[in-house]
Amino acid sequence: MRVLMVSDVYFPRINGVSASIETFRKTLQSCDIEVDIVVPRYGNELEEDGVTRVKGRSIPFVSDVEDRRLSWRKMKRTVLERARDCDLIHIHTPFIAHYAGIRAARRLNLPVLATYHTLFTEYLQYYVPFLPHRYLSRIARNFSRRQCNALNAVVVPSAAMLEQLTAYGVHVPMHILPTGIPLEKFARGDRTAFRQKHGLDAARPVALFVGRVAHEKNIGFLLRVWAQALRQKPDLLLLVAGDGPALPELRKEAEKLGIAHAIKFLGYLDRNGELLDCYAAADVFVFASLTETQGMVLPEAMAAGLPVIALARLGTCDILEAGKGCIAPPEDEGAFTEAVLRFFSDAALRERLQTEAPETARDWSDIASTRRMAELYRSMISSPAR
Repeated sequence: MRVLMVSDVYFPRINGVSASIETFRKTLQSCDIEVDIVVPRYGNELEEDGVTRVKGRSIPFVSDVEDRRLSWRKMKRTVLERARDCDLIHIHTPFIAHYAGIRAARRLNLPVLATYHTLFTEYLQYYVPFLPHRYLSRIARNFSRRQCNALNAVVVPSAAMLEQLTAYGVHVPMHILPTGIPLEKFARGDRTAFRQKHGLDAARPVALFVGRVAHEKNIGFLLRVWAQALRQKPDLLLLVAGDGPALPELRKEAEKLGIAHAIKFLGYLDRNGELLDCYAAADVFVFASLTETQGMVLPEAMAAGLPVIALARLGTCDILEAGKGCIAPPEDEGAFTEAVLRFFSDAALRERLQTEAPETARDWSDIASTRRMAELYRSMISSPAR
């Protein structure tokens, strides 16, 4: 079987969509499924088997210079050409790639599904702040409903996302199927090497955030928490691994709060190298995003042996609800601060959570997720309905 995945984003653009595509692309081979992908060309990326980069100039979006707006003409032609040798099309983004994938599927009479990675009703308020949230939500709901109902099936990464799309009026079959992570990969970081490289004392208490440094990630919440926590534990350090449009503003906020000495912005780290060491170097993972459809970084951290302190909202609820290897405080800066201080002051709690974290991560194995995705593909191909 051969599957074509199409997306408006991919590496070197680092985010959850890119990671999901890469994970399934590699692991589906073990299920005798070959995956080709059509994705943007950002610059001079090296040629890679199975990866077709859309040629032509990509235009940066005004709101975020990391993203690209692809040429519709070039994207639709490329997707149609690559899909001719495939059995199914899997769409990963709702922009040019979505419409190119739908068009090719109809022309070639192929089944088509999409993974709904992003909850746009929550994201738009950060990028179109001059319009009322109620108006933006209505637009996003209608947009998502039309796109999803044009497909044969929709994959959602969490139960919360299925509930949201059902409420929007999506009526095609939906399947809860998280991406999954390579557990062994995240368990092999070098704590000592990372701390030595960055001049961190071996005993200093360190928390870590990993992700895109964007407004919807609610990192400002973590900075305000840190300002409170430092009053009782002044040696705390927060590492922020990632980059994005909110970085300049967050640097200024850290200065304004007087905590710049206790925040270290690391930028993007190589997911196959220094990021693994960074996970190992921390003592706890902190996360306050309110817009996650899955929150893949949480099981990544747990696989690395890191307990998690995070807000339970949308996709993160599926990971945090068991209460194993994690603390999920109320959505309140004071309560989150108390959780951080309790973690670092209670050795027995810390030891228990450190033991539970990797055990919890096993439920999010990429092997299990890949087998389920392969079963879904085969069921769609064998079905006579198109």
